Order: sequence, then structure tokens, then C-alpha cells
Amino acid sequence: MASTGVGLRIQVDDNLQSMLVGTVMRKVKSRTWKKQRYFKLQNDYMTIWYKSKKAGNTHSTFSVMDLEAIRDGHQSEVLVSIADEFPADRCFTLVFRGRRGNLDLVAESAEEAQSWIKGMRKLIENLENMGEREKLDQWIGDWFRKADKNNDGRMNFKEVQDLLKMMNVDMNEHHAHRLFTMADKSQSGMLEDDEFVLFYKMLTQREDVLRVFQAYSVDGQKLLQSDIEDFLREEQLDGIDIQQHAKQLIERYEPSDTAKLLNAMTFDGFLMYLGSAEGSIFNPQWRGVFQDMSQPLCHYFISSSHNTYLMEDQLRGQSSVEGYIRALSRGCRCVEVDCWDGANGEPIVYHGHTFTSKILFKDVVNAVENYAFKVSEYPVILSIENHCSVEQQRVMAQHLNHILGDRLLKSTLENKAPIRLPSPEDLKGKILLKAKKIGGLEESFNGTVEDPQTGEVSDEDEVAEINEDNLHRQSICRRIKRSTQRLSKELSDCVVYCKSVQFNNFKHSRIHSKFYEVASFTESKARKHLREAGTEFVHHNSRQLTRVYPSGFRTDSSNFNPQEMWNAGCQIVALNFQTAGEGMDLNDGLFGQNGSCGYVLKPSFMREVEGVFDPETPQQRDCYQPVVLTIQVISGQQLPKVNIKEDSIVDPLVRVEIHGIPMDQAKQETRYIENNGFNPVWYDTLRFTIHTPELAMVRFVVEDYDKTSKNDFVGQYTLPLSCMQQGYRHIHLFSKDGTGIPPSSLFVHVRITELV
Repeated sequence: MASTGVGLRIQVDDNLQSMLVGTVMRKVKSRTWKKQRYFKLQNDYMTIWYKSKKAGNTHSTFSVMDLEAIRDGHQSEVLVSIADEFPADRCFTLVFRGRRGNLDLVAESAEEAQSWIKGMRKLIENLENMGEREKLDQWIGDWFRKADKNNDGRMNFKEVQDLLKMMNVDMNEHHAHRLFTMADKSQSGMLEDDEFVLFYKMLTQREDVLRVFQAYSVDGQKLLQSDIEDFLREEQLDGIDIQQHAKQLIERYEPSDTAKLLNAMTFDGFLMYLGSAEGSIFNPQWRGVFQDMSQPLCHYFISSSHNTYLMEDQLRGQSSVEGYIRALSRGCRCVEVDCWDGANGEPIVYHGHTFTSKILFKDVVNAVENYAFKVSEYPVILSIENHCSVEQQRVMAQHLNHILGDRLLKSTLENKAPIRLPSPEDLKGKILLKAKKIGGLEESFNGTVEDPQTGEVSDEDEVAEINEDNLHRQSICRRIKRSTQRLSKELSDCVVYCKSVQFNNFKHSRIHSKFYEVASFTESKARKHLREAGTEFVHHNSRQLTRVYPSGFRTDSSNFNPQEMWNAGCQIVALNFQTAGEGMDLNDGLFGQNGSCGYVLKPSFMREVEGVFDPETPQQRDCYQPVVLTIQVISGQQLPKVNIKEDSIVDPLVRVEIHGIPMDQAKQETRYIENNGFNPVWYDTLRFTIHTPELAMVRFVVEDYDKTSKNDFVGQYTLPLSCMQQGYRHIHLFSKDGTGIPPSSLFVHVRITELV
């Protein structure tokens, strides 16, 4: 039966067999918290069930779909802390998608650990390789299991009514019973096997897509290849070889062999195409690395994290190497390390003068070494905020050299004085240090370097941040800003292309600053410069790197809107990766293109030293060409419930937001649809004029309307306007946490035209 899901499409081996039987393992939260739990793979090959021996009937479950990776051995702080008690071959870590905490486990034997590690990896791989139809079958199977309360493999009408509420459907009893009776071909008063699949298909009948299909079909039953070509040309504005593309779509998505022989596509195939990556709003051509990666580093936006070690707030939160692992695994290419003197001569990392916990600097460097290039081969920048004594700075330099080895960039690429920053392509596989440096690059080549032990404190220091924002908190207002600091030559020598400097003003910078110098600004300082000297700020950023970080007021680890900093060409816009919301949605949206490699090439008018772009007055730039973006929001599909009350059903509305230069900032909403999160239909049209399309981000937000209080968030999707496909498209929504929530989607029609 199709509805039993993935289980029928996977080769069951000894590992999976062992997981089906179940295993007792220790769930570990700390060195002192280690509890036995019984873990078992369910028969759907998708759900892991576990319970305490003492907890009676209460149990927990999670889906294989929630897992991102399995780490074997002591690869988490928790498991490292018990390494003396349990050997590595019995330990493993389940890493969840989004911001959910890891699950650290210890098996009773190395063999059992291997069974679970290999079995879980196989299930994850199987899921990643599933086709569109298999995903649909999996989804149907999930609903069948949720609805079949008594586990007899059949569903009565009461179970169907409960299912409809679970699915966000408000349907009157008469209509629900009519669908039930139509699906009950055996007239047994129960739905089983294919009858449930039929019921589901009647429930999910896509009248909106059928309308489009029939507009291009001669007989209303199929699309001939010529019909598909017309659709691709007129609606999807397909620019590639349309004849060849139409053939490929039939081959790829048409489930009926008979239709394939006729070179035609049925409605099922058409729906499958529109629900696929090709039919999505994000142009798949821009998914891989497609940009020129050979330009100077300062010509790219760089995915960047603030206080990367923090997992929670800025005052009392936990510090963890997991912060670095998670950021790097999301394609982040610039991570921050706040270093302070620690016990036993070992430097530590934490948010100084606060109650955040402390971790060892060498553990951070180890994590960077292990995870820097797992998802992107392009360079990683370690932004060091150095509060250490000279002695512990030397220890920092030793750890960097010893752990990172040849990956740490210690000299210019060609061992000669450079005249500009190297490119991401030149620096593949390299780790760069951004920190204070004694002297400049030139001295290293003309032999004038002496060995001074002091260097200026750069404006980026947390001390400066707190003083500048006047954050009067008892725990941190005792800080004293020093104007100079002794600097170890060993650590200074690790800095090549990213020397941290204090910023004076743009005129001073234009005359005196070097291409390898990096200034840092709080968000408020950056905004001030943007308001007062937008064009100069853009010029400055065409020559050298700039870092912007959150205000000291943001003790809750909230984020500012990064878009306003990108508008000025600031490359290193550092965000609190641990905090979900609009800021990280925009960051994920911008860096979701170009292979998610963490580098996105800035528009050409922001790379020209002689350009005249001011984000406040876009009309003054060369090649100014505004566009009109027209979005018809047609329908929504299977939106998730946001209220845990059983009877509550979503009243969805869609808000489309444009994030870009000030003139382009805009948002519009559809009507809300009462009591229908399952298949709401709007056909509402929203129009936007966009003056700088090259910088514009488009964010789709679905909310549950509430007339008495703030609307509840349902899902979102954010992408650059430049990556949007036109025509009829599905938008596959993400949760607040930035993880997929299949099959929740929106169906829209997109048009982008030049404003004349």
C-alpha cells in the first residue's frame, strides 16, 4: 500500500532490523545527567520512538526528517566531558535541523552504536534521494498513521473527522461524509489502503492548478508537447531551448507510460512539475556556485556571525563550540572569537564581564578546523577580539599554528607585496585571522619591521561597543577602555589580509587606509554613516572590508535588519545566528544562492571605485532601471497548525515584504481566509515598484489572523528578487526556525516588468 510510506522503498538490512527491535541506550545531557532510555525505530521507517523505563506510558518521538546529521564518537562537548567514562566507539550524536538541541547517546556496545549510526545515515540518505511522488506517498502515509488511532490499519468516519481537524480543514459533516462514501469503494464503512489514498486525493484536488492546466489543454485531459511549449513560453517566460525543455518535463514528471508514449503530460504530471524544484519560485540555475569568484574579497557579501560561541542571550547564556559548528554548517564564513586570559595558562572564550559560561580557545580552533570546509570550500575568517595578556596571546598563536597547520594563512599568496585583496577563489581552503597587527603588510616586504609589543585597540572591541551604546548594566559598566594594548608578535604574524583598525572618517580612510585594513562599526554607527555619507560608504566598501555588529543593547541576542548594511556594500554583517526571525531569514535568503557557499558577489555599481551609488537616491546612478513586481497570491497548501488546541484552525493571510534600499521598503497583505489552513484560495494581486532590483529581497510571510491580538507566525520564505522565476510557481515554506515544513506551500503567479 502506498500509504505505508518510505518503508516499502528501503532495503531492510541487519542494522535497520536491529533498530526495529529496539535498544536501551543512555541519553546524556551533562557529566552528571545520564539516563537510560529505550529507543526503537517504528514500522514506518521514519519515526524514532523512545521512553524512560520508569515513565509509565509516556514516550517521545522524532522524525528522521528532523535530522541533519549523525556524528560518531566524542563529537560534542557533552560526550567529550564523559570521554573518560565511555569509549568513543559507543558514543554518537544526533544533530537536528534548525536550532533544536542535539541528542547525545551512549550505546551498551560498539556494535549497537554502529547499528544505529549506519542505520540512521541510511534512512537520512534514503529520504534525501526520494522523488516527488515518493514524498507525496510518504506524506499520505504519515496522515494515515496519525488518523488510525486504534492501529487497525483502517479508518472509520470518526477517525476521518479527527483527521480533518488535524489537517487544518474546517469541513461540514455532510460534505466530509460524502467524500468518505465516495472513497469507500468496498462499502465496508471503513477506509483502507488505496481507499484512503483516493480520499486524500479528493481532499487535495487542486482546482487552481486544474484551471491553468485546462487553459492550455485542447481536450482538458492532457497537454501535448506543443501545449507545454506554449505554457513555458507564455507563462513561465522560459528562455532556454523550449522544445527540449518540454520533452525533459514529460520524461521527468509524467507518471503515465501511456502519456509518455504520446509525448504528452497528464494533470498528475503537470502538478508534479509545478510542485518540484523546477516549478518553485527559486531559480534552480542559481542554486549552485554560478558567480565570478575571482574578484577581491571586498566585492562580496560574506555570511557572518556575531559572538558565535553564544547559544542564547548575551549576559547569562551558554557558550559552546556547538555555536561554531552550527554556524559553519550553515555556510557562515566569518565567525567571532572573544578571547580572555584563562586558568592554567589556557585562553578562554566568553562574553567578557558577563555571566555567560566559558569555553577553551583551543576547543574553538579544533571545531573550526573540523567544520570550516564541510559545506563550502571558500575561506573562513576568524574575527578575533583579543583581551589576553601577551603570554596567553602566544598560546593562542601556538594553538592556531598547531591545530590549523597549512590552512592558516600566514603570508601573502605570492610572497610579494600585494596591491589588492585576494579573491575567494585564490583563498579556497584557507582560514584568515582578522585581528590587530603590529605594523602593516608593506613592512614585511621591505624589512622595516621591528618587534614592538604594543598595538592600538581597534574600535571593534566589545568594550567600545558597550561604552558607545551607553549600556548601563551593573554587570558590565565596570569596563575600562584602554587606548593601547601589548600585542604578541607571534599572534600579530598570523594576521595577513584582515588587520583590525580604528575608523576615523571617510576622508582619512580615502587618503591613508590600506586595502587590508578592516574597520568595525556598531549598527548605530553604520546607520549614521549611511545617512550622512551614503556614497562615500559604498566607495569605502568597494576598496576594503567593513564589519557591522549588533548594538550592546541587544542583550537578548536579537538581530538588526542586515539589509540596510548590505545597501551600503558592507560585507561582514554579523548576526546572532542562534536567534530566529526576520534578520536571519534575510541572511538565509541572500546566501541561499551561489551554492550556499557564504559569498555573494555585490552588484557591479557597488564594486566600482568611481561609481556614484547612494542607497538614498538610486535614480542618480548609471543604468538606473526600476521594475514592477506583480505577485498574484493564488492559494496555500496544507499550512501547519500554530495553535495546539485541537479545534483551532488557521485563518491565513499572506504578507509580501520587499527589503531593499529605503525607497523600496514595502509590504502588502492579502485578505485572511477564515478557518482554512488546508487549501485556502485568495487570487489577490499585489504590486510593487522596485528602484534597485539588484539589492531587493522578497519575503513571503504567512500568518494566522487574529482580530484581538498579534497574528501568529505560520511560515515564511525569503529570496533575492534576482533569483525569482516568473510565471506559476510554488513557494515551499520554512518554519520560524528556518527548516522546511513540507508539504506546506503557497501557489503564486509572478511577473517582473521594466517600469517605463
